[in-house]
Amino acid sequence: MFSSPFSEEDNVHAGSITLTDEKGRTLDCYIEHSLEVDGQEYVLLLPVDSPVEIFSWEGDDEEEEAVLVEDEARIDEIFETAQVVLAEQNLALKNTAYALTVSGELPPVEESELFTLEIEDEGTDLEPEQLQLLANFYHEEQEYAIYTPLDPLLFFARIAKNGNPELLSPEEFRKVQPLLEEHLFNEVE
Repeated sequence: MFSSPFSEEDNVHAGSITLTDEKGRTLDCYIEHSLEVDGQEYVLLLPVDSPVEIFSWEGDDEEEEAVLVEDEARIDEIFETAQVVLAEQNLALKNTAYALTVSGELPPVEESELFTLEIEDEGTDLEPEQLQLLANFYHEEQEYAIYTPLDPLLFFARIAKNGNPELLSPEEFRKVQPLLEEHLFNEVE
């Protein structure tokens, strides 16, 4: 997963494809770009629905910190409440493969509703991620917030011999990234 080097005007959808995770959940994606490198077909995918992330607010008022909720059991516990809160905005929360998503029209971006997430990763210089607040809610006296990233969430996959897409592992992506970037930038020019 990475942020797109392409502008939204470049998003001419070449079709769609469905990713499936090990639990059998699916994620419908548009094929943003398709290319072949050394006889292997790769696709750059953009989810059809908007990805969302749920954060819990931890600590006291002065030192309050947003912590990404990643534990599947905790997500399952708060999922129904989050669904109800988002339904009030005509958004449908889905527990899809690789990311939580919402379908429906997102509200317009307002500066006051933006949250900048500083990503700390050893040895990597990652850009801060901007997120738009969609809703706040409480579950068992714990405050949660649902955000959607402003930058598109993209997946990179290879097409297996059976025709199904397979996400590249981070190691695989690092190996082929220079070749893929060269091909993508050559296509854009």
